[in-house]
Amino acid sequence: MQRIAILGSTGSIGTQSLEVVRANADIFEVELLTAANNWELLARQAIEFQPSAVIISQGEHYDKLRSALSNEPIKVYAGAEAIEQEVVNPAIDTVITAMVGFAGLAPTVAAIKAGKKIALANKETLVVAGELIIPLSLKYNAPIIPVDSEHSAIFQCLVGEQSPIKRLIITASGGALRDLPPEELEKVTIQQALRHPNWTMGAKITIDSATMVNKGLEVIEAKWLFGVEHTDIEVVIHPESIIHSFVEFHDGALKAQMGTPDMKLPIQYALTFPKRLPLDTAPYNPIQPLTFREVDERRYPCLALAYGALREGGTVPCVLNGANEVAVARFLRGEIGYTSIARHIERAMEHFEKEKICSFEQIYELDRRTRLFT
Repeated sequence: MQRIAILGSTGSIGTQSLEVVRANADIFEVELLTAANNWELLARQAIEFQPSAVIISQGEHYDKLRSALSNEPIKVYAGAEAIEQEVVNPAIDTVITAMVGFAGLAPTVAAIKAGKKIALANKETLVVAGELIIPLSLKYNAPIIPVDSEHSAIFQCLVGEQSPIKRLIITASGGALRDLPPEELEKVTIQQALRHPNWTMGAKITIDSATMVNKGLEVIEAKWLFGVEHTDIEVVIHPESIIHSFVEFHDGALKAQMGTPDMKLPIQYALTFPKRLPLDTAPYNPIQPLTFREVDERRYPCLALAYGALREGGTVPCVLNGANEVAVARFLRGEIGYTSIARHIERAMEHFEKEKICSFEQIYELDRRTRLFT
């Protein structure tokens, strides 16, 4: 029996993680569930899966959640600090980090220090602090297995390999606006940007997919997960989202992981590695044509900004991430236009000087200052 904590259980990755648990109740048991503010769904999940504890980050929902679970033998907590405290529970074997954004960093660090297996869906953890996270995971013997479909694909292609990587090719759907003429991007509405053609995700990550900031964060994450340089990571548009990534080796061999778009596959693989369990998913039709095209920098200036942040290194990716989170939130509130997201990120990257990363405290403070500036 593998005992699991799901940080961000009400989001897209969290709910699909629970689908995997539900289908394999004989080997998975839920110990901890957390959510930011969706206390109603969290309560329903808690009643079904009976974890030892649940945590709602936004304290104003605590009383409602506690009341909804008053007849259940489940501890109810509130606040971000409670997540850090509960995730180290010795009863927990694996932590699925599905929280959105920078907020996932602190509890992931706590889980690593407690020696938990990390099923990493919070890419921001490595984006802002990969230089600290990777040595920490080695020190505490806390394996990090990627859940993002692209990084899971690379991970699966590397199983059994003992040779170095020549090149990683990360595929991208292109997001909701991939076929919109670039000159029309200035007029994009929130509703347009949220219509992802392939995946059902939360609002923030769907906007990140449209701007391709998400792909830029994945490129940075790939550097830390697989030990490659930015010059050895490429991105291509693949509208069908069947091939999730390629790995090229120095002998010219190219491996790819393929499958119909279903996040339950990488989630389940992260939990069961090195074994594979049956999964009820739609089979791939080999007659379906697969297409690829280059990334148009006019349409996706944020990807170039992310590559620039990776090239600069140090604290620059932290600034990129913090500025993007604020800019996307402002766009979703209708305060700025779609194309202003890239301009906000660029201004923040120009404003803050690059520093060498020395501590997590430094990262937390720079993230705070970046958000205030943006």
